[in-house]
Amino acid sequence: MKKSTLNFGIMAILGAAFLCSCASPITLTSWKNQKEDTKISKVVVIAMFNKLEYVKPFEQATSTFFKSQGLKCLESLDILNPTVKYTADQIRQKVDSIGADAVLVVKYKGTDKEATYVPATYYGGFGGYWGGGFYGGYYGGVVASSGYWSTTSTINLSAYLYTSTIRDGAAWTGDITITDPKYVDQAATQIAQNIYTDWQKNNMLKK
Repeated sequence: MKKSTLNFGIMAILGAAFLCSCASPITLTSWKNQKEDTKISKVVVIAMFNKLEYVKPFEQATSTFFKSQGLKCLESLDILNPTVKYTADQIRQKVDSIGADAVLVVKYKGTDKEATYVPATYYGGFGGYWGGGFYGGYYGGVVASSGYWSTTSTINLSAYLYTSTIRDGAAWTGDITITDPKYVDQAATQIAQNIYTDWQKNNMLKK
C-alpha cells in the first residue's frame, strides 16, 4: 500500500512539473485610456502577422479562450478576406454590422535572440554521495553532460483595443513578450489569458 501511494505521489509531482514546463514565460505591460468607460461584450480579434498559417491558429485559440470566459468573440478571418487590404473605415463598418463593440488588434514586432553557453556538468560518483573516503579514491568526477550553446527566442507583440466610443486612439494597449513558444495556439491561449485578466482588473468587461 505504501509503495502504491509513493508511486502515485511521484507521478503527481512529475505531472505537475510537465504541465509547468509546457508554459512559456510571458509578460504583459498595459495601459488603459482613462477616458474609456465602454464595457466590452463582443470583440473581434485581428492578428496582423506576415504568414496566414500563424494568423488562423492565433485567432482561433484567442477566440476559444475568450468564449470560455463568457466573452463573445469573432475572428477576423470570419468577416474579412485576408487577400484584401481594407481601410480603417471599412473594417469599422464590418465590425459595426455584426454588433461587436470592440476590436483587438495584435501586431508582431520582431524576435530577439540570445545565445548562452551552458557548461558541462559533473557528478562525483560514490565519493560525492558518501563525502569522500575509500570510494572517493576510485570514482572521481564524471561528466554528466557536455557543454553546449542554447538560444533563447523572445517574441515581441503589441496589442491594441479599439472601441466604438473612441474614434481616435486605442482604449487599451499592451506590450507582450513570450519566451521560446513551442506552438502558436498555445502561445495565443497564454496571451489571451493575460489580456483577459488585465481587462478584468481594469473593469473593462460587461458583466
